[in-house]
Amino acid sequence: MIERVIDQRRRDIGGFEVGRVLPQAGHRMVGPFIFFDHMGPKGFEAGFPRTVDVRPHPHIGLSTVTYLFEGQITHRDSVGVTQEIRPGEVNWMTAGRGITHSERFEDLRAHGGSLHGIQAWVALPDALEETDPSFAHHDAADLPTYEGGGMWARLIAGKAFGAEAKVKTHSPMFYAHWALEAGAKAQLPAEYPERAAYVAAGEVEVDGHTYRTGQMLVFSPGEPVLFTAQTPAIIMLLGGEPVGPRFIDWNFVSSSQERLEQAKADWRAGRMKLPDADDAEFIPLP
Repeated sequence: MIERVIDQRRRDIGGFEVGRVLPQAGHRMVGPFIFFDHMGPKGFEAGFPRTVDVRPHPHIGLSTVTYLFEGQITHRDSVGVTQEIRPGEVNWMTAGRGITHSERFEDLRAHGGSLHGIQAWVALPDALEETDPSFAHHDAADLPTYEGGGMWARLIAGKAFGAEAKVKTHSPMFYAHWALEAGAKAQLPAEYPERAAYVAAGEVEVDGHTYRTGQMLVFSPGEPVLFTAQTPAIIMLLGGEPVGPRFIDWNFVSSSQERLEQAKADWRAGRMKLPDADDAEFIPLP
């Protein structure tokens, strides 16, 4: 039932650590998901330095999906959008042929507080890798929820559990948030060929074994998966139809290595437009 268990690797991104789960050597993708970072939980005192912010940087060939449990982030991008994201909402940015954006912690800097959430990347299918860049924000009303039997659930994107979120996706996929009380049971159906679950908090039992915060379980196809919460737990469920092999280099994703090299050259030469509302600095190509 469980093909692989992936442990998060802690990485300092300048001011705080994240737990990187995908990509991982030997298992780069789950459905179209090619990147998965667990941010926090991290407490901040008011007045922390701007160096903690994520300065403008580029993407191609993917959609970024930001989802928070706690905190607030200010997004600014090169298609002219400025948007706050708060817990239970979704920022879905489609890079396509190229976009730049920043992520600033202005509310946390002003008031202090905790940041906790997930940053994921979804690879675009071949025919849409060079689509026009765009951005969409969805509040909680666009995301179906369910509650019962000690489980609260929200469908963040895609189709699953007989529901569909209003987030526009580009290939068959699902992304969901479960909050389980201790002792609660919940089942992941077998409707997609690639599926995984990430334990964002607490402990759960699957197939007779216990898994803890920071572990992703990658499941074999064709069988439903039963979870039993050993403690109060937060589980993120993800997967879908595979989109085919992808190359990844820094913030760029593509089916073509040559396209990655072109994107790197464009960023190095300053040919990618910075956000109008945040163009005074940027992250150089490593």
